[in-house]
Amino acid sequence: MVAPVRKGEQAVTVVRRLAWELWLPALLIALWAIFSATSTDPYFPPLSEILDKFADVWFFEGIRTEIWPSLQRLFVGFALACVAGVGLGLALGVMTRVDNAVRPIVEFLRATPGVAILPVMILLLGLGDSMKIAIIALVATWPILLNTIDGVRSVEPVLHQVTASYRITLADRIRFVILPAASPQIFAGARTALAISIVAMVVAEMVGTPGGIGYYILDAQRGFKITSMWAGIIALGILGYLLNKLFALVERRVLAWHAGMTAHNRGGK
Repeated sequence: MVAPVRKGEQAVTVVRRLAWELWLPALLIALWAIFSATSTDPYFPPLSEILDKFADVWFFEGIRTEIWPSLQRLFVGFALACVAGVGLGLALGVMTRVDNAVRPIVEFLRATPGVAILPVMILLLGLGDSMKIAIIALVATWPILLNTIDGVRSVEPVLHQVTASYRITLADRIRFVILPAASPQIFAGARTALAISIVAMVVAEMVGTPGGIGYYILDAQRGFKITSMWAGIIALGILGYLLNKLFALVERRVLAWHAGMTAHNRGGK
């Protein structure tokens, strides 16, 4: 008899969480629908027209022709950024002297906007998918890299002393001690990098070859298809929201041990 009660409590908790999360967007959408219902401004059409266009374009042809190519570029670029950021971050976090030597270069590149490097990428890689993926990977690497370095540096000194006393190899220290301890900060950097990757994806698609949601929005704006432009912007916002939710789900699964430990330290169960 205990299990049904717990499941019911979990369901109520999920409903409450969704209600707190969605009440403000729902209110804003309702206000938008009310105040735009009688709009005659060609640049701000009624929400009902935008939603009709959204349904016509994005269910489901637009998902195949526009969103799916964008997602492929995003996933490849983001994966490359994770590999490069975590790998270099672990190396620089462990080797302090090397980090001090290359830190000015890292800070210089991190402070350079990806949009400023876009012309260079076009000259080197052209206007195709290679350029778009490279831009995504470049701008997404820095949050992951810097958070990984900070995570490695924040490992408890006692853990380093214990591993040294037991003569644990560097590879095992990184695998079983440093990487798990730095994982919360790595995921925090990856979450930030994911949002930046979506922005970089849109910018790169707007200047690259046709295809992708960024190009769709720009093409609609150039053709004064304002309703289609707004429908594309809404599709992009929904895509970003769903990707963030998916990332949060993966983060909760991977860092379940960390959440349990934090709750225990705070006096929970």
